[in-house]
Amino acid sequence: MSRQDVTRSETGGRPSARPSLRAQLVAAVACDRPMNPPRATLLDGVSEVWIGRAPPEAPAGVCRLTFPDERMSALHAHLRRVLGRWVLEDAGSKNGVRVHGTPQRRAVLENGDAFECGQTFFVYEEHAGGEAGALPPGSVELGCQSFHPGLLAAWSALARVAPTRVPVVLQGETGTGKELAARALHVWSGRAGPFVAVNCGALPEPLAESELFGVRRGAYTGASEDRPGLVRASSGGTLLLDEVGELPPGVQVKLLRVLQENEVAPVGSPQPVRVDLRVVAATHRDLEGLVEAGTFRRDLFARLTGLEVELPPLRERRGDLGLLVPALLRRAGAPAGLQFSREAMRALFRWEWPHNVRELEKALALSVALAGGGRVELDHLPEPVRSAPEPTPEAPADPSTLSAADLERRTRLIALLREHGGNISAVARQMGVARMQIQRWCRRFQVDPASFRAA
Repeated sequence: MSRQDVTRSETGGRPSARPSLRAQLVAAVACDRPMNPPRATLLDGVSEVWIGRAPPEAPAGVCRLTFPDERMSALHAHLRRVLGRWVLEDAGSKNGVRVHGTPQRRAVLENGDAFECGQTFFVYEEHAGGEAGALPPGSVELGCQSFHPGLLAAWSALARVAPTRVPVVLQGETGTGKELAARALHVWSGRAGPFVAVNCGALPEPLAESELFGVRRGAYTGASEDRPGLVRASSGGTLLLDEVGELPPGVQVKLLRVLQENEVAPVGSPQPVRVDLRVVAATHRDLEGLVEAGTFRRDLFARLTGLEVELPPLRERRGDLGLLVPALLRRAGAPAGLQFSREAMRALFRWEWPHNVRELEKALALSVALAGGGRVELDHLPEPVRSAPEPTPEAPADPSTLSAADLERRTRLIALLREHGGNISAVARQMGVARMQIQRWCRRFQVDPASFRAA
């Protein structure tokens, strides 16, 4: 199959109204075989996709995808490219097609849309740009696998800087895998020393200095022995300063000196000790904003910052549920024949996962325990996951009839899309809502994000 980018529609060769994007279809999870590996199909150079248990032989330009799903019809659904958009159509199947849990005969797919054919859950994704570079051997064992090009590009960049002294800042929401990325960086660096992770937000302020930099016996009441501290413990290896924005001001001053001089002075000791440091900083907060607010030192920020990597939240990479669910089920000790009801699996794909992979892991562990070796039902999932409302499609609104509040929201939406070049994820972060909400508003307010992207 050709991997060339499609820049024109299939209707007479006219240019598409949307800029060229690479589309892929991820067959993520099957309810009756949830621990089977997923598969992704690039849609470059394809005009149509046939999905089913036994689709007929396909002509040139048509991709034929076959699944051993007893609830699929022989030919269950079509995906067709129409004027640069991918349109999902039910092919007269017995059990129908659902998009985000809602039965549909025909739907224009948006980036991140999840749909069901039989017992198999699919995610449609589209991304700008090319492929990320190859990752070092053993990356899968480290957990560095994804269908999301942005995340793959982040890991590729980390692998390239790992053998160097370039400082790294990992940014992302809680639970997005910042420690996993830091551990991978450490392995790829080849440094012989240990990997040491410290949660700066969990350090009691009175003890933060001694915990990080060590203490001499007798330095204060209760200091009954010499302790090297976490900085010295990581010498020759990698020190992860998780939630570095939470460091108290006094500790920031001393950490700056450690980074400048490559030596650390334990509390109560007149003599500094040389250290061989590789520091990785991680945070879910805006460090530049903290600098401007005066709560984080500008000189320390400059010392820590080199390569900045942002890890996307799980809600922006639903296709990765197909990689995460099998791995986390095995970690939870799920039996090999475990199955999910369609309602339970539908809830997993519908939930926004505000706490990301960490939350998914706990939800699956709970479901395995409650299922007791039987099928995972909706009631086996945590209450917030199982009770999330099904999305209701919003009809396009006539701008002339919008309320004052909606007009204000539409105006701000357009301004932010213009500012961020049509990047829906960036607009969602700035507006403090889920990415899918931005997509719903765009449909309702008749705003096309693609029109704000550079050609």
